[in-house]
Amino acid sequence: MAEITAAAVKDLRERSGAGMMDCKKALTENGGDMEAAIDWLRTKGLATAAKKSGRTAAEGLVGVAVEGKKGAAVEVNSETDFVAKNEQFQDFVRTVSQLALTTGDNIDALANAAYPGGGTVQEKLTANIATIGENQQLRRARVLSVNEGAVVSYIHNAAGTGIGKIGVLVALEGSAPVDKIEALGKQLAMHIAAASPLALHEEGLDEALVERERAIAMEKAAGSGKPQNIIEKMVEGAIAKFRKENALTSQLFVMDNKTKIADVIQQAAKDAGGSIALTDYVRFQLGEGIEKEASDFAAEVAAAAGI
Repeated sequence: MAEITAAAVKDLRERSGAGMMDCKKALTENGGDMEAAIDWLRTKGLATAAKKSGRTAAEGLVGVAVEGKKGAAVEVNSETDFVAKNEQFQDFVRTVSQLALTTGDNIDALANAAYPGGGTVQEKLTANIATIGENQQLRRARVLSVNEGAVVSYIHNAAGTGIGKIGVLVALEGSAPVDKIEALGKQLAMHIAAASPLALHEEGLDEALVERERAIAMEKAAGSGKPQNIIEKMVEGAIAKFRKENALTSQLFVMDNKTKIADVIQQAAKDAGGSIALTDYVRFQLGEGIEKEASDFAAEVAAAAGI
């Protein structure tokens, strides 16, 4: 049997990111063959990842990347917030944000994309699960582009360059100077992060959501004791207010709380001496829509201790 040296173990650990004892065992099992040991670790990583795949992953990071007239936003989840501080995980999120610029909105295409250094994005994620020790998931991706103008990104609650808890992209088409468009885009992106619009325009709001609000407004108005014709007006007023407050272009700008976003854009275009049109936006907030499992930490500790 080949002698397993400390230098070989160190080399394998650096190449694979696996633990020291796992690297020693991999080399021992494979007669000191480095490549075979790497394959052995990857196989072991797959088994480890499978055990963790059922765990809820609602933490992690959102990443954004802009290149030329295109921008991408991705969300990669983990089980705990501690992983978001892990440099290996942060580098992964930054890298997949860049890769999404090419693969687009399709999360499967992103997962199957080639990862720098070898393998696919999914294979790298699986290896990360094995070495970091938590379930991690590629959740979603969105890409925006413009023909003329700029796509502007913004990260709120940043954990580093291009990564954080909320990621925003703003697509602005227009002939105005790019620096003017980018300045407006940054302001709009900060507004979007704070105001969390549900659609670009009022007509783009999910009608099922509007009808839900209508039912709530009707129930509230019915308890007022007012005549039916008044109740109907109260309901329509509530729905009009809901549409205005949740569509981006009709929201009031958070920086002055009085000017509609549509008017902010119009004024910016006038001041810049060119056209500017807001064509789309993306707002990814970490973990939104994921149902987190409630846990009793004391009970978990007691169970682990066999109490």
